[in-house]
Amino acid sequence: MKEQRPLLAALWMTGAIASFTLMAVAGRAVQTEMNSFELMAWRSAIGFSIICAILWHRGFAQVRTAVPWLHVQRNLFHFAGQNLWFFGLTAIPLAQLVALEFTNPIWVAVLAPLLLGERFTPRRAIAAGLGFAGVLVVAQPGVAPVEIGHLAGLGAALGFALNTIYTRRLMAHDSVLCVLFWMTASQAVMGAALGAPGGIPLPSAAVLPWLLVVGVTGLTAHYSLTSALSHAPATVVAPMEFLRLPVVAAVGALVYAEPLLASVFVGAAVILAANLVNLTGRRTPRAET
Repeated sequence: MKEQRPLLAALWMTGAIASFTLMAVAGRAVQTEMNSFELMAWRSAIGFSIICAILWHRGFAQVRTAVPWLHVQRNLFHFAGQNLWFFGLTAIPLAQLVALEFTNPIWVAVLAPLLLGERFTPRRAIAAGLGFAGVLVVAQPGVAPVEIGHLAGLGAALGFALNTIYTRRLMAHDSVLCVLFWMTASQAVMGAALGAPGGIPLPSAAVLPWLLVVGVTGLTAHYSLTSALSHAPATVVAPMEFLRLPVVAAVGALVYAEPLLASVFVGAAVILAANLVNLTGRRTPRAET
């Protein structure tokens, strides 16, 4: 068993939290000029260029895959989830979006028995129930209007969960660089195709730096998270990721004058508890990309 290094995992999680937070701020800034499809086209093109530069030194042979259909399915779900997430950035406060995004592992727990053949245990049922309760606390239906941004946040979490499930299957066949190569290549095409009717705009001088930030942090966030999971189990890393909520909430309050709602933090804590209930039921920790 690999030696656990929680301090090193915490350092990697600091990078992941910084990357996700910068991506949220940059994503909002870019969408003053572009819609989410256009943003995804540019982001994926930037990411594809970076991956190709890495492969130039390591060799392109590893991008060959025997399971192309799995890549297609994974990238369709990830593309949908990422577009919904970028849309949610402009529709609801950052803290609410992040809190709803934390339901990703709950969706994985519910869907894995259907798509991976895993058992749907009583522990997973409890985790799903807690996660749903946390969503109700965050969205507060009946107390505050449920907006399209809340639905986008939940849809993004579902898309990311399906992405996680298909990534698990892909990692049995392909390397991380192979997965990232086909992800950025296919999503650049999908974003360009869906954004083409209105024309893909060239970024202005004001937006270009933010667009570069989105492209780079899209890779550094997941690399940092994966690295953290390689040094400590998910039961240790998951509570660290919860720190992203107060960081993003502080950014939302300071930069966008968004209110700090107690219900968001309480609901997110319930969702975190649901994730921990699910994670502590696993016999072996598993790193996810």
